[in-house]
Amino acid sequence: MMTSAGIRQQFLDFFASKKHHIVPSAPIVVKNDPTLLFTNAGMNQFKDFFLGNKKPEYTRVADTQKCLRVSGKHNDLEEVGVDTYHHTMFEMLGNWSFGDYFKADAIAWSWELLTKVYQLDKDRLYVTIFQGDEKEGLPRDEEALNEWKKWIPEERILLGNKKDNFWEMGDTGPCGPCTEIHVDCRTDSERKETSGQLLVNNDHPQVIEIWNNVFMQFNRQKDGSLQTLPAQHVDTGMGFERLVRVIQGKQSNYDTDIFTGTIAAVEKITGKKYDYSNTKEAIAFRVLADHIRAIAFTIGDGQLPANNGAGYVIRRILRRAVRYYYSYLDYKQPLLFQLIPLLADQFEHVFPELKQQALFVGKVVKEEEDAFLKTLEKGLKRIDDIITGSGKQIEGRAAFELFDTFGFPIDLTRLIAEENHLRVDEKGFEAEMQQQKNRSRAAGTVDTEDWVVLSTHSFNDFIGYDSLEVKTKVVKYRKVKAKGKEGYQFVLEATPFYAESGGQIGDTGILDFSGETIRVIDTKKENNLIIHFTESLPGNVQATVLAKVDLQKRQAITIHHSATHLLHAALRKVLGNHVAQKGSLVNEEQLRFDFSHFAKLSEEEIAAIEAIVNEKIRANIPVHCKEMSKEEALKSGAMALFGEKYGDIVRVVIMDEKYSIELCGGTHVGFTGELGFFKIKHETAVAAGVRRIEAVSGGSAESLVNEQFKQIRLVRESLKNPKEIHKAVESLISDNTELRKKLESLEAKQLTILKNELLTKTETIGDTSFLGAVVEVNSADSIKKLCFELKNDLTNYVVVLAANIEGKAQVAILLDESVSHTRNLDATKIIKEQVAALIKGGGGGQKTLATAGGQDASNLTQVIEKVKALIV
Repeated sequence: MMTSAGIRQQFLDFFASKKHHIVPSAPIVVKNDPTLLFTNAGMNQFKDFFLGNKKPEYTRVADTQKCLRVSGKHNDLEEVGVDTYHHTMFEMLGNWSFGDYFKADAIAWSWELLTKVYQLDKDRLYVTIFQGDEKEGLPRDEEALNEWKKWIPEERILLGNKKDNFWEMGDTGPCGPCTEIHVDCRTDSERKETSGQLLVNNDHPQVIEIWNNVFMQFNRQKDGSLQTLPAQHVDTGMGFERLVRVIQGKQSNYDTDIFTGTIAAVEKITGKKYDYSNTKEAIAFRVLADHIRAIAFTIGDGQLPANNGAGYVIRRILRRAVRYYYSYLDYKQPLLFQLIPLLADQFEHVFPELKQQALFVGKVVKEEEDAFLKTLEKGLKRIDDIITGSGKQIEGRAAFELFDTFGFPIDLTRLIAEENHLRVDEKGFEAEMQQQKNRSRAAGTVDTEDWVVLSTHSFNDFIGYDSLEVKTKVVKYRKVKAKGKEGYQFVLEATPFYAESGGQIGDTGILDFSGETIRVIDTKKENNLIIHFTESLPGNVQATVLAKVDLQKRQAITIHHSATHLLHAALRKVLGNHVAQKGSLVNEEQLRFDFSHFAKLSEEEIAAIEAIVNEKIRANIPVHCKEMSKEEALKSGAMALFGEKYGDIVRVVIMDEKYSIELCGGTHVGFTGELGFFKIKHETAVAAGVRRIEAVSGGSAESLVNEQFKQIRLVRESLKNPKEIHKAVESLISDNTELRKKLESLEAKQLTILKNELLTKTETIGDTSFLGAVVEVNSADSIKKLCFELKNDLTNYVVVLAANIEGKAQVAILLDESVSHTRNLDATKIIKEQVAALIKGGGGGQKTLATAGGQDASNLTQVIEKVKALIV
């Protein structure tokens, strides 16, 4: 039987023979594209070519692309593990034509590969073509129909509607008609009984789509209209997991060698057997085999689990997997991290980045598992209670409690609800989310109008490495609305403005339209376009424009970016070669650098890192920026960042070939001496196995040092100029500690005296001892201590103590448990319902002891009387 690795290689070899350039997979985490969180289709990395924003180096390419579909329009999460062919992370085999061949060759080669190379049974194959759409004014795809007639009987060429046979990546962007290839994997007897024609695109588990040839002809505008693309392209995608299943003759993707190794590992870890059924236990095996791939490869590409955005999607997938092994495989400790080495070895030759980071990824996954397992058991008990009293649905408030308190993503709550034949009030859940403003999407919504195109100039050239101003023209612009404010975005023919990338923030400056100046407040990259953000539109947008970068700010940013490279190399020298960049922020004020390391840095390590960086600064090393092939750069020892997509030609920044060589598109100084001085401000943890350093260089370092010396001078003066400040401060701390002990002793004696005085004021009301008094104490804590002291000398009591502390009200209510029970009294409710309004404040606590604070101390006597009235 052909292995999955062999099947993948045959695909690449076949298209290489058709003069396609084989390219590596883009990272699964998308950057510089606001429309996507993750790569969800093979075409994502080629979007610029389809839009005409970038000219491809090769007109024919082929690849296998890591993809993830768990949210938005392309969401397969609910089906994963339940059926046999949906996945979160999957491989998409693809061949691409950028203005080269079109439908005839794409269709002929699809048929050749499937029937001659892979030798699939022709009688089991069906194809679909676009039937047209009257509303869109789109005719039937006659060209595809006629091409297919050359290879397959017409009765197995089926018409598909817009949903199935017109491919769109999202609400806007490149799109076009497509032709799908489906395979009927049923037994011969089943095929005789029911024709496969009736089962295509009807969710039959054995009649499945394996290949989609998309013919990119249009660009969907924001208003819904279709604009013809500058050139016609071919975008194909074949689901690797499904293809392997068909070739290996399996009934499920999970029975192929892509997944069987992982399932066997789970069997060994849990001591349970995978039985190929559709029981919850079998589904759990499949969920784990699928989800660990999405988790591992996404973290390997640089996206750590988090509470928002792309990081939250990964956390959701991980927690879904934990719940499955916890509940259905009865495994109560971290499991997923144990699968990372196996996965890293399996994909070493096609996706080597996971193997290179296996230790780091495993540590991140284990810490995430540990954290969720701590709350999972309590959460499952709570959801059992909710289900017991829920009727037909889990209310939105309860679903939000599970999310907010126990970390249950809404899809996990939905899954558990469905297992118990319940619905989830998701509208109510969303309302709760909105009310707390935890992840309000509305706050970050950006509404963009369509581009107003002024020029046919295709590419906006970046000249900002060599010049900070240029006379140019506007290619296109558009109006945007974000957070209630209006603004504009411009694309120029040429620009000196650096767009936010690689951690370096975008440039600011001005656009001078023949005397009318508007400010550029930010510069970002969208796909391959450099976008200039402004708050206004000039009167004559077609005038020649002088684009000028803020020189002072750019210089400060550049200094911090070069300092980041020196820091990275120093970290590897001091801590070891396992250190890899996991994120950075470079602005005019400081640099922030996240890196893989598993322990807090010692003072000695920080000092050693600073010493190395400053030594390199004093050496005034020339900084060389060179362009070369990616292969040549990596051979020279250049460090590349995991999760970054590099072209065939890369920019290499060299600061001493024996010290620092990195692939980098950022701006840099000419000599390291321009950095002046380097100083680390903070070193902290940000995630499992990830540390963060904040540091300054250049003018920012000078300002920091000056401020620190100022603070030392002020402290020295306050201490009467001692010779050794440290000893003087230690002496001051020691004296303060002694005085505190004496003060606490005096306060304890005073509280004892006050307690005895209060006991003489106790009233008996029925069978209850009532004590209410306004007392003179120094803190709210003293009132609580006094309450605890009184407990030992009273029975069947209700105690209300109030104090005016520096003009503010403090109140404590103490109830005996028996009185609370017999009189149905709750100290917390009394505080909230009887006391809070009188003191213009609030508070809370427990049923037998609660406290409150407020702005109004004039009604303390009324507070006591109001509580007393509850027991009279």
